[in-house]
Amino acid sequence: MSTIAVVDYGMGNLRSVAKALEHVAPAGTRVTVTDRAAAIEGAGRVVFPGQGAARDCMRAIDAHGLRAPLLAAARSRPFLGMCMGLQVLLAHSEENEGTDCLGVFEGTVRFLGLDGRDDGQGGALKIPHMGWNAVTQARAHPLWAGIADGTRFYFVHSYFADPADDALVAGTTDHGRTFAAAIARDNVFACQFHPEKSSHDGLRLLANFVAWEP
Repeated sequence: MSTIAVVDYGMGNLRSVAKALEHVAPAGTRVTVTDRAAAIEGAGRVVFPGQGAARDCMRAIDAHGLRAPLLAAARSRPFLGMCMGLQVLLAHSEENEGTDCLGVFEGTVRFLGLDGRDDGQGGALKIPHMGWNAVTQARAHPLWAGIADGTRFYFVHSYFADPADDALVAGTTDHGRTFAAAIARDNVFACQFHPEKSSHDGLRLLANFVAWEP
């Protein structure tokens, strides 16, 4: 039986993520929401969701003893990061006056409202960035299969990932600036938006992840 581990470190509505994965996974797939290192290490695929603040997220990961299993999974198996699960893959976040993160990829997480930018129409930029927004596919990727370029996904965040290597960027969106909506390398794909809240296109991305063999 194949297993998908949804990482539970105490931050996020993980049941909705698990239900979405169960909906798209083939029969015989076990989707488990877990904070156990052994369960993550034994899973064939790992989904790393999350919400909240970077410092709280990193503290929770370490309190649950999940740093090593997450790093190992990001090196070895199909790995999907979502929202905060994207941001903490980078080396550092500016949130909470600076927080060191997992460092899977070089780069910094920055505040969307930096530089006092407006919404492009002369109004104040709304922070957090909340709601549906178009994602431009920066390059082809198996997780984009069957999803049209420019498809709208659901976002809720105040910070954005700024990877050091532009080649990591798999998708972009615009909210006061153009930023990475998705990054990918080897067996890792991570998105700032919430696929489980993004209707049929979000489910298609999750189905693509379940079928993905990097």
